[in-house]
Formats: sequence, structure tokens, C-alpha cells
Amino acid sequence: MSTKMADGIISNMDEIDRKIIAILQQNGRASYTDIAKDVGLSRVGVQARINALMENGTIEKITAVINPEKIGITVSAFFNVEVEPKHLMEVADSLADEPEVSSLYHMTGPSKLHMHGLFASNREMELFLQEKLYVLPGITSVDCQILIKRYKSRMGMKL
Repeated sequence: MSTKMADGIISNMDEIDRKIIAILQQNGRASYTDIAKDVGLSRVGVQARINALMENGTIEKITAVINPEKIGITVSAFFNVEVEPKHLMEVADSLADEPEVSSLYHMTGPSKLHMHGLFASNREMELFLQEKLYVLPGITSVDCQILIKRYKSRMGMKL
């Protein structure tokens, strides 16, 4: 089953591929044998499909999802960072390399970056702001919001 996607790329995923992805989203450690039983293929067939989905970029990676609080990360903050257009790429590249930055997006608006950061404490966040963010060239404003409670978090896209 081939479907046209928004950016013009043709997807050759069928219902079995969708089932495999759904299983991996629920349990990234599921064995090829267990997946094969659920979708009605051989273990080798499932392995070949997963390899193909990874090679074509449909599955970017299979990873563990860590609960930040269990490893001492207690501050989750969202930032809107406005940057002079000529410095946007430089600032984005610098922030993308920082371990505290968990996601970084270029948003619509006047050269705006939306960033999520994870910190062990408010003091650690303050140091990040002073030593790593505010010192970058071209930043015109920073708006910060601290997460109070997470109700839902996207862990990959549902099919």
C-alpha cells in the first residue's frame, strides 16, 4: 500500500509495517520472534522489515525513555529565544551541542528558537542561562517557563 505524504515522499508502508512500529513503540525491547508471532511473519521477515524501516529513515532509532526525576533532573523548562537573523544558525548550532538541551526547534516568527532544557536544580538552570545562553551573540530576548506537571509527552508519532 503506497500513500503520498505531505512533503511529496512516497511511503511504502503496509499494515504489517504499521503493526511492527506500534509494537516497538510499546516495547522497544520486543524480540523479532515475539513481533513475528503478533504480525504473522517469520522472525527473519520481521528483522528484514525493521532493517528496511531503519534504512529508509521511517524509524530513526529505538531507544530507552528515561524518567528525568529518577536520575536527579528536577527542573524541566521551555524557552523561547529570539535571535537576530544573521546569528540564528550559529546560536542554534551552539545550543544543539549543549547536553542540557533536550529539544530545539526553529519556530515561525522573527528568528525564534523554541528549546526544552532539563536541569538538576534551579541553580543549574541559572548557570546555564548566564554561562551558555545569554553569552551567545545575537540573542535579543529569552522567555522561560518552568514545567509544573507533565500530563502527556510524545514519544514518537502514533500511526
